[in-house]
Amino acid sequence: MSFRAVLVAPVVATLLFASGCASSAGAFNSESPAVAAPELPETTVSTGKGPECASAQCFTLMVNGDMLFHKGLWIPAALKPPVNGMNFDFMPLLEGQKRYIDQADIAMCHMETPYAPVGGPYTGFPFFATPPDLATTIKQLGYDACTQASNHSVDQGTEGLNRTIDVLDSLGIPHTGTYKTEEDSKKILMLETSGVKVAFIEYTFSLNGLRAEVPWQVNYPIDSDKMIEQAKQAREEGADLVIGVLHAGTEYADYPNVQQTGESRKLIDSGLFDFVYNHHTHSVQPIEKYNGKWIVYGTGNGISESSEEYAVNNEFLTVRVQFAKGADGSWSTSDVAWAPSINKQAGKYKWCSVATDAPQGVCQSASFDSGVREKTRKTVNAMGAEAAGAHEWLVTQDSN
Repeated sequence: MSFRAVLVAPVVATLLFASGCASSAGAFNSESPAVAAPELPETTVSTGKGPECASAQCFTLMVNGDMLFHKGLWIPAALKPPVNGMNFDFMPLLEGQKRYIDQADIAMCHMETPYAPVGGPYTGFPFFATPPDLATTIKQLGYDACTQASNHSVDQGTEGLNRTIDVLDSLGIPHTGTYKTEEDSKKILMLETSGVKVAFIEYTFSLNGLRAEVPWQVNYPIDSDKMIEQAKQAREEGADLVIGVLHAGTEYADYPNVQQTGESRKLIDSGLFDFVYNHHTHSVQPIEKYNGKWIVYGTGNGISESSEEYAVNNEFLTVRVQFAKGADGSWSTSDVAWAPSINKQAGKYKWCSVATDAPQGVCQSASFDSGVREKTRKTVNAMGAEAAGAHEWLVTQDSN
């Protein structure tokens, strides 16, 4: 990380009293000796990771899609026998993400599914129970926090929901979207880095017909008015930036539905949200600059098993957004970059970037990789993102 030093001049406080006025500390008049101003330390302001910062202070956020596990992902990762209490090692599967995570000040994952007990049973669709070892890999990769509200949040009932929270808590991974107590549900996830406070507010559109045991366990259904009220709360608690996150959309569609556009734009129109992104559709969708702010409608999956029926399920999007602080103290978006990826390399499950700079080498074949990349480019730009300044993220060109 690079830093820019800002020198703060000492401030001298002058106390003016009427002649002869006294206090418990004694009398003050024009002949009282001057009080030396304290020597203040030099203040450093982070210019943030990622692209060059054009102002005194910048911050970058990286987001991607659903961590969605079926047996095709966990069987190859099994450790037989277990090692240091771990039954699975998902680092070989996901290690390609680390280079992108390391080039953002905050990296946010989406934990789509509840965790199973240690030792299982592990299940995929329709009622997921994911190996809890995944959380260890999430921590090792460098993710700073996870959203959790999804249509699968209560697949394993209250027990599974609470178990997932406990696993994340045990590793010190902050999270939002599902809660163990009503008191926790009233709190806003606030992350701070280099003096920048960033709030995250996330809701899901569905629980797949299931019900939470009590309504406050999951941020459901999507309620933009309530999200706006929570954004006000976040601002009152000192948030510099507020990020809206929606788990919504039509599965496998390459374009947002009415709920996605309507709710996302309403959040932006409130003036309280700096950026909104969506996941759930298991497909890449456009990026839009709307009313001066940016909306990402579909990040695809963070990882998933291959679908033969829906190729879009196997194609992912990672987005990094840079925010810059102006001289007046306000924040604006100064850079938006995206990187395409897929779920296999050399025929085996492995998250692999197909960006132009090929940071992991060839994923499937040169022609296959470029085909996915250009398809992603077309989809991302379908609502004018490129013309508004969004561009491909070439992580190998990042200098810090």
